[in-house]
Amino acid sequence: MAEIIEIKTSKKMEFIDITDRLNALIRSSGIKDGICFIHVPHTTAAVTINENADPDVTNDIISAINKLIPASDSYAHTEGNSEAHIKSSLFGQTLNLMIEGSKLLLGIWQGVYFCEFDGPRTRKVYVKFLGN
Repeated sequence: MAEIIEIKTSKKMEFIDITDRLNALIRSSGIKDGICFIHVPHTTAAVTINENADPDVTNDIISAINKLIPASDSYAHTEGNSEAHIKSSLFGQTLNLMIEGSKLLLGIWQGVYFCEFDGPRTRKVYVKFLGN
């Protein structure tokens, strides 16, 4: 059965570091080594890995992606959130990460981010483990 992380976003677009929450779920599951499957079941949100030491990195990513995919353009989708769908598709909704020693196997500067592109909203992240 999948674990669920609930996230309340507060901005139109933001990256929320969920690394600690994922590692806490891994510890409570008792898994020592294996795979962590992470899935975002939303069409205007995503999940990614990037640096979590300097918040300017995610701010720069948000700034750059907004330049590449502006909020207003000649979009046909009538709900007014086409740019959020495009951003979500580019980042992706699923990550598969290794678990070693009861935590995610990440680089020293890496963190896992939930990416909100159409907030504020209440969102879910599904997490499932395979291992021992």
